[in-house]
Amino acid sequence: MNKPKIKILIVDDHFVVRMGLIGVVNLEPDMEVVGEAGDGAQALQVFNRCQPDLVLMDLRMPQRDGIWATMEIREKYPEARILMLTTYDGDTDIHRAVQAGAQGYVLKNTTRDKLIPALRAVASGQQWIPKEIATRLAERTIFEDLTAREIQVLEQMAKGLANKEIANVLKISEHTVKGHLKNILGKLLAADRTEAVTKAVQRGIIQL
Repeated sequence: MNKPKIKILIVDDHFVVRMGLIGVVNLEPDMEVVGEAGDGAQALQVFNRCQPDLVLMDLRMPQRDGIWATMEIREKYPEARILMLTTYDGDTDIHRAVQAGAQGYVLKNTTRDKLIPALRAVASGQQWIPKEIATRLAERTIFEDLTAREIQVLEQMAKGLANKEIANVLKISEHTVKGHLKNILGKLLAADRTEAVTKAVQRGIIQL
């Protein structure tokens, strides 16, 4: 008797990427794509309708992203299996994905030979965190988390705003901005504003 195929939902905001993934998955005799979605909100709707065994979820998408969709799906369906697919390997991105309930994390530059085993593993109930991703997560422990306000200050710094301008935007004093800046540099182990912004982007703390 044939085993039922692994039913997969593919979520990515880029049509060409989605079509490529569907083609790769449907070549496997034990898998079939039962649905596709272009953003997080659509992913939730399609999941409700198709009840897939596994979701291959893009991390960053406009409107509702993969983190939001993962949290929503796992809240409604605690048994849902979600493999996060992304271009980004910043430790904050990875941490957020795992916290949201994703059981695996693969990068978009991964080969078919590595993607297919990841799909099978997560569908069968295993975790799939590649070595380089696990290393990033481990490195995260040396950094202190930034507060919500410090992240807001960082986002304004990334736009090239000076302390006084940041103070005006966030409606706080310039002295307070300087205090936040000092904390940011310390927590990110950065020598100056430019390095702080660069590190924050690389780690997925802020997006440009």
